[in-house]
Amino acid sequence: MHRLNRYLSTANHPLMTMFRALALSLLLGTLMSCQETRPVYTSLDEYPIYPHGDLGAKYTTEATTFKLWSPAVDAARVKLYREDSGDLAPMRVLDMEEIDGAWTAIAEGDMDEIYYTFQVKQNGTWQEEATDPYARAAGTNGTRGQVIDLADTNPEGWAQDTAPPLAAATDAILYELHVRDISLDPRANIEHPGKFLGLTERGTATNQGDATGLDHLIELGVTHVHLLPSFDYLSVNEAQTEEAQYNWGYDPQNYNVPEGSYSTNPRNGKVRVREFKQMVKALHDAGIRVVMDVVYNHTGKSADSHFQHLIPDYFYRFNEDGSFSNASGCGNEIASDRPMVRKYIRESLEYWVKEYHVDGFRFDLMAIHDIATMNEISQSLHALDSTILLYGEGWTAGDSPLPVEQRALKAHTPQLDRVAAFSDDLRDGLKGSVFNHEEQGFVSGAHGRDMSIRFGIVGSTFHPHVNYDSVNYSNEPWAKEPAQCINYVSCHDNHTLRDRLAISNPGDPPSYRSQMQRLALAIVLTSQGIPFLHAGSEMERTKNGDENSYKSGDGVNAIRYAGKRANKLTYNYVRGLIELRKQHPAFRLGSTEKITGHLEFAQTNDDQLVVYRIQDAPGDAWSDILVAFNGSGQAKRIELPEGSWTTVANGREVNPEGIGGEREEWTYVDGRSALILVR
Repeated sequence: MHRLNRYLSTANHPLMTMFRALALSLLLGTLMSCQETRPVYTSLDEYPIYPHGDLGAKYTTEATTFKLWSPAVDAARVKLYREDSGDLAPMRVLDMEEIDGAWTAIAEGDMDEIYYTFQVKQNGTWQEEATDPYARAAGTNGTRGQVIDLADTNPEGWAQDTAPPLAAATDAILYELHVRDISLDPRANIEHPGKFLGLTERGTATNQGDATGLDHLIELGVTHVHLLPSFDYLSVNEAQTEEAQYNWGYDPQNYNVPEGSYSTNPRNGKVRVREFKQMVKALHDAGIRVVMDVVYNHTGKSADSHFQHLIPDYFYRFNEDGSFSNASGCGNEIASDRPMVRKYIRESLEYWVKEYHVDGFRFDLMAIHDIATMNEISQSLHALDSTILLYGEGWTAGDSPLPVEQRALKAHTPQLDRVAAFSDDLRDGLKGSVFNHEEQGFVSGAHGRDMSIRFGIVGSTFHPHVNYDSVNYSNEPWAKEPAQCINYVSCHDNHTLRDRLAISNPGDPPSYRSQMQRLALAIVLTSQGIPFLHAGSEMERTKNGDENSYKSGDGVNAIRYAGKRANKLTYNYVRGLIELRKQHPAFRLGSTEKITGHLEFAQTNDDQLVVYRIQDAPGDAWSDILVAFNGSGQAKRIELPEGSWTTVANGREVNPEGIGGEREEWTYVDGRSALILVR
């Protein structure tokens, strides 16, 4: 044997040459085999679509299956932890194998409440650990996903939870609210201020007896609470919730996990899930549906997001120079038009409907999404629940590589299936452009806004009495039906209505600006389409002139219930208008055909006076209704059709039983006010 070794050690020996050739052949065969098992993709478009709906962590008491879709990486693994953060080594590391286009590993045993991360190898290097994009629960600050038994998170009676009835989309009255804002005021006497649970408490009131929190919403009469982003977002440190922190939440981190700072224990994923469900159930029990504000158009992080760490480049759009495109104005934009991104968004929304009983979604910067994605979402969600509301901002914050003709823009609303868009036409027609703070609108005394107001009244649909050349932003109707139009005058963005009117009309006394506020809300609440109210506008909420309060803190953003008493006239007025709308189908006819058939504008020859009549509205006890809006500071005389007319609303009061005596032939509309009469 020793002689053979010495013999073979000769470099040029024929047997040595043969062995080298054999070794090289085996090596090449191994490499070719690897290439056959690991495909090489020349573009993101070649990535296979994973056909199943089981990505993420799927729990049973016997085992948990982890799945990650990331076709182009070399390897993947799961790291399991007992703690939600810290430098301690993982309790277990599981190598994943690729099955059916996804990396898969199974952890035997009961993994309930165990934390985990994914990690992928690319170009021979293990990348940073990252949170599972499909995580259903997470620990503090969402840096590790958490395996949980979702059945343990259901509050008592959850199986019987159902949404309040909604016969038609135009029956909705939306109320946009930040979770913290409604319960932070110490005068509210709410036990869980700033938390999901703060929206579950009943019987809360100020020391003067004014209803607060959930009881305030019930008393006001809205049908839907639209919650600003309540999934797990980036900017608030959940490890320091005892410190004053605030953000609107438009910096998404974990799309399928409730925000931890709104829970009583951010570390335990079950707590945030359970308390979100408790909030939904409490609202449903109170007769109020729940809409979630969702931000699938971008993520809070870009190059260091968990999407980028685990599935490099696939979830984002890029400029030609390789930089992140930025139609969101927040550093990146999601590529909704890619098949697996579209599937991700759809499945995420389906999850919120199925697991949390959410009743609708508002899409931030919806035009970053492509039309095909929005329609697939609509078809899927409406198959689950035909009464779900879907609406969004029909614009972007910047340019996008997505071709304009594919974007879910306001102008493309007719191409959208049961998806509505916000009417900036009515918003700025009422109060002036949000980009020019001193500009006045119809309610604050401007001329030339009457066609924009008419356009809002008919829900941005076609009507022969609207001159579209004179509408501020649209030269044609963009809603096929009124259910595709969200009418509003203010929202979380920009100034509150009260603050804006103070800027545009600084010389007017506060009482005049209150009249303007009531007139604006009267127009929103009596127009066709779907009305949308910014929380606190019913009590003339102020943010002390802060135009962009996304991180300004509770001192600026909290709803102050003293305003409910100080502005009781406005509060009771809005409450009365909501009840009027709910009781009278004439203000929510529901179709373009019915609007053109029953609603007729009067020719006033005055661009500060809009008058219209609704006759024989189907299902309404009032067969003849006359509505007038006077945006000027002077009273205006209007001629009345034949017969005796009863005033049911003016600029200060709403009373379906009648206000004052009957009118014939003519009457006056006070300055800065609405007038509604019935015959």
